[in-house]
Amino acid sequence: MKQRILGSSKLEVSEVGLGCWQLGGDFGPVTEARAQEIIETALAEGVTFFDTADVYGAGQSESYLGKALANAGSDIKIATKYGRGPGTYPDGYSLVDLRDSVKRAQDRLGRDCLDLLQLHCIPTEVMRRGEIFDFLREVQQEGHIAHFGSSVETIEEALICCEQNDLASLQIIFNLFRQQPLKKLFDTAKARDVGIIVRLPLASGLLSGKFSASTQFDETDHRNYNKDGDAFSVGETFSGIEFSRGLELVNTLEGFKPESLTFAQFAMRWILDHDAVTTIIPGASSKAQVESNVSVSDLAELPADLHEKLFAFYEAEVEQHIRCPL
Repeated sequence: MKQRILGSSKLEVSEVGLGCWQLGGDFGPVTEARAQEIIETALAEGVTFFDTADVYGAGQSESYLGKALANAGSDIKIATKYGRGPGTYPDGYSLVDLRDSVKRAQDRLGRDCLDLLQLHCIPTEVMRRGEIFDFLREVQQEGHIAHFGSSVETIEEALICCEQNDLASLQIIFNLFRQQPLKKLFDTAKARDVGIIVRLPLASGLLSGKFSASTQFDETDHRNYNKDGDAFSVGETFSGIEFSRGLELVNTLEGFKPESLTFAQFAMRWILDHDAVTTIIPGASSKAQVESNVSVSDLAELPADLHEKLFAFYEAEVEQHIRCPL
């Protein structure tokens, strides 16, 4: 597994990490035994970066990680998040609330100091006021977190966060369906030494190429209950693309894919080809999916002319169908 440096934090992390939203049950039910198998497989395959949040399963994802990684070495890095919990979102942000949330996360993860704490898609105005970053610096100075970053929904929010000189990372949606960062963010992030963590690299599974019109999702799966943005930003589900439209776009993208790659490998290799990206955090619901995801690290980069064609396709055929602010 190749390693990359996460911005100004200088943390060395695997370029393919493990996103752990699914361990909280929001992609359908998951048992502790299955969660442990997924995490252990990731470790065996060289994954050193795990991303979770306090609200994934009301702490369940953090707890599963804490147990499974209890004896992992210091090279294993865990990133978690703050800002969407009950009583916090949308207007309960304070130093006391942040400190309490961090302590609960430390207990669940079994760590005295969190490697990376990220703001979790908090309101734009809270970011713009800036006080929240002072709260982060306070808990950092107290030794509770080593570094801080921000997980955002829009380019505007990303650029607001980049104004903070000590921001280590940004977590964004970036995939074949969401190429806006190429135009408006990556140059700034590199100039500011901000690492980029890419979530939803497969657009909630659409870019795996395995879905069809007959695919059904469990009632507890956000791809069911949030398909139209009824629970949170629609951009977090299928990257904001309506499901049937997404299937049509995937069918067209099939014509761009090298025959030697699966669709998921094609989609994730495309992301890793961008030097602004530090790591991608695909989720996995099985051992086999973990193994498939990490294989992308060993693949050759895609040709430059293919990148150009894919960006032109995005601008002409995809961007107009995204149902959320970019």
